[in-house]
Amino acid sequence: MNVQEQIAKYNGLTPDAVIQMAGDLQLDKLKGESLTSPADTTAYLKTVLKSRKREVFICIFLDNRHRVIESEDLFKGTIDGSAVYPRVIAEKALGHNAAAIIIAHNHPSGTTEPSLADQAITRRIRDAMLLLEIRLLDHFVIGDGEPVSFAERNLLWP
Repeated sequence: MNVQEQIAKYNGLTPDAVIQMAGDLQLDKLKGESLTSPADTTAYLKTVLKSRKREVFICIFLDNRHRVIESEDLFKGTIDGSAVYPRVIAEKALGHNAAAIIIAHNHPSGTTEPSLADQAITRRIRDAMLLLEIRLLDHFVIGDGEPVSFAERNLLWP
């Protein structure tokens, strides 16, 4: 999709439309490319999550070589939380025929420190994906500071 089609798709250039368009354009560049490190992923995640006023939980679906298939906003919440359902993530991952996923959400408060609830839902998602033989590669928290990678902090496995 070219830039003109992108602009037409959003019927105007509100701040949210610009953010969405930037994320879509960046995603188009990522599709088919391998994500091999947390650094490869954070620029995209900052673009689509950092300035959101409410908590948004997204999932990046990857093939068996960790190439991007798709990225979707799965859950939207309030200024301090979002309900996340592993079943929905599993359905979407199976629908995309994903071999692996990367999940992420923003903290509108700005802090990037994962909460106990963030850690608990990550374990539930990891366990659900294991049953389906879909690898959870990472969970990022995006805020005003440096993004936090659960994988880099060894928070994905007990």
